[in-house]
Amino acid sequence: MKTETLRTVVDCLIPADEFPGAYESGVCDYLQKLFATDLRDEAAFFTIGLDNIELEAQARFGEPFVGLTSEQQTITLEAIQQGDVLTSWQISPQRFFEMLVSTTAEGFYSDPQQGGNRGAISWTMTGFEDQVDS
Repeated sequence: MKTETLRTVVDCLIPADEFPGAYESGVCDYLQKLFATDLRDEAAFFTIGLDNIELEAQARFGEPFVGLTSEQQTITLEAIQQGDVLTSWQISPQRFFEMLVSTTAEGFYSDPQQGGNRGAISWTMTGFEDQVDS
């Protein structure tokens, strides 16, 4: 998997604010584990999607995705979400985007034992940790 692209993409979806973003919260670790186990059959699909994000960024802005501005990254991801791509995708851009968003959210909000949500940060952020401790 394209580590730098994945890191940048998940942080676009769940950026840091007063709490850590997706990458720092362990989402990439969660995804690596998920695509090596439960979603093993989808790993190639996901990797193709990441490769296509790079091609789309190059086609739109002449730069790799990680080198784009925040606004350019958002434009690129929104185009993929809508299927309004400039490059030829071997997979459905919309289906890839749905998988990307759902697995990123799953990793961010999951039980920390699953490999994401490092330190139960999203549970603390949402107040769920207080409910678990009660």
